[in-house]
Amino acid sequence: MVFSPVTLAFLILGVILLSGLRVAQEYQRGVVFRLGRFTSIRGPGLFWIIPLGIERAVIIDIRVSTVSAEQQETITRDSVTIKVNAVLWYRIVDAARSVIAVRDAPGAVYQLALTSLRNIIGQHDLDEVLQERDKINSLLKEGIYDSTAQWGIEVERFEMKDVELPEAMQQVMAMQAEAIREKRARIIKAEAELEASHKLSAAAAQMAENPAALELRRMQMLSEIGSENNSTTILMIPSDFVTLSKSLSDYLREKSPGG
Repeated sequence: MVFSPVTLAFLILGVILLSGLRVAQEYQRGVVFRLGRFTSIRGPGLFWIIPLGIERAVIIDIRVSTVSAEQQETITRDSVTIKVNAVLWYRIVDAARSVIAVRDAPGAVYQLALTSLRNIIGQHDLDEVLQERDKINSLLKEGIYDSTAQWGIEVERFEMKDVELPEAMQQVMAMQAEAIREKRARIIKAEAELEASHKLSAAAAQMAENPAALELRRMQMLSEIGSENNSTTILMIPSDFVTLSKSLSDYLREKSPGG
């Protein structure tokens, strides 16, 4: 089959025009350059660029990306060597700037995150790193937010995942935790004894004002002792009875004929 020159020219022109078609997914944007200069952002969907190298489209993914930072060995402010893992979540909000302002946006963000992680950990003591993780995470995000914003990238979260301590430090912390628990137990016991002493003091004062209550309490105690099996009961004679018995004995002695 032989085509006429005109038909052949149209076919070639059609192929050239079709070669300029591009498709960007819903989560993609096309950054278009014309003869090396930025012109526009295309997509999502079907779009067309001038072929034959006149226009070039760079497809950018604008979804949230997750990067797991490799374990970093760093030194805290109080000179403790620890190993830290972190996770970074970011997304591209300005596709054009992410291509024009930085050569490799994902790689640049990753390296910036590692540097920030080491710097922030080095500015805090070990106790702060372990106990104030929300504060540290907030500082990690703030530490890279301004730089990434210049690249058209928004950092959503940057958080520590794991903190690995030296074995010797783990033993020291275990001993410290045990000492703290023992201290708390002793404080609770002392507070209970103090409260009991106040209650006993109040009960003694009330019984002193009402001797009959004291005698009832003694009788109740004898009843409780007697209910126990294999127990020896010792009778507590009230001091008033002893005094009365002694006075009666002295009186009878004085009245006796031999007295």
